[in-house]
Amino acid sequence: MKPQFFKTSRLRVAVRTVGDPNGIPVLFLHGNVASSRFFEEMLDDLADLYWGIAPDLRGFGESQTKPVDATRGLRDFSDDLRSLVEALELTDQPIHLVGWGMGGGVIMQYLLDYPAHVATMTLLATVSPYGFGGTGDVDGRPIWPDFAGSGGGAANQEFVKRLANDDTSTENLSAPRNVMNKLYFKPPFSLDKQRENEYVMAMNRTVIGDDNYPGDLIDSAHWPYFAPGRRGVLNAMSPAYCNLSAIVDLAPKPPILWVRGDRDLMVSDRSVWDVGVLGQMGNIPDWPGAEIYPSQPMIGQIRAVLDRYAANGGSYVEEIIADCGHTPHIEKKEEFLEAFALFLRRHL
Repeated sequence: MKPQFFKTSRLRVAVRTVGDPNGIPVLFLHGNVASSRFFEEMLDDLADLYWGIAPDLRGFGESQTKPVDATRGLRDFSDDLRSLVEALELTDQPIHLVGWGMGGGVIMQYLLDYPAHVATMTLLATVSPYGFGGTGDVDGRPIWPDFAGSGGGAANQEFVKRLANDDTSTENLSAPRNVMNKLYFKPPFSLDKQRENEYVMAMNRTVIGDDNYPGDLIDSAHWPYFAPGRRGVLNAMSPAYCNLSAIVDLAPKPPILWVRGDRDLMVSDRSVWDVGVLGQMGNIPDWPGAEIYPSQPMIGQIRAVLDRYAANGGSYVEEIIADCGHTPHIEKKEEFLEAFALFLRRHL
């Protein structure tokens, strides 16, 4: 599935599309260290029902690279999405949005920015409304005043180096292929070799640097002694700049479907990339203990915000897919599509 390229008011965007452009538009946003390619098979299955649209975010896949201003949270990505919606001439109708991982955060930001222009929102293994790292309870309480432990410094540097070097090997646990097969997917799930290679190539197209992935950092007096910088992707997801919980106060409130795998290691109350968990495991020295630096309760945070969303007049459905990791739309595609199609039919 080859992408088309659209020159929007902000950047040149690579977009994979299937289905009838006169049909119901459903827009899919990928997660961190990925691209729209991770939606290809699912888009094919939806082609007879919807106009499926899957762009690459800036600095990912085949879209143009531009710096990410982390002090705006995820608004650079949300504004890019809006410019694409305008280029596709879809501003006269609410659209259905699906966001995977970081993409879930982007569509929550888009909802904050354009609440009347969202028909439904599907949060697929989404990042917490309080971003990634640095918070210690379901209400998003910062552990340290400078949000130490979140942002660009939290990246696995070996993984970053191997992405930069276009690594396709299996020689190291931090090789992109191994990260995908062990953390994106729940073993023993596996892809055919051609598709696996395509996904690894998509991961390796991630633009590396302080302005993109992972971003910069600053020193901190608080464990683990780094705090979020002002540039790049991981800082944009730091709770220092990213707080999407205001969706609970919006009007109107589109219906939400929240889909997650029950064995997701990336978005979890004990995420394997959370410095609180890594400290407890001994991978980061001098962890001060769970009383001071607990793991981020990501699932609890998402549910708490969605419960408030529903209490304030909205609605949501939580769909938990068994024996599944961070990619329900790939690992358990049929189960995801069944839940997703039912949700859309109810709200067309």
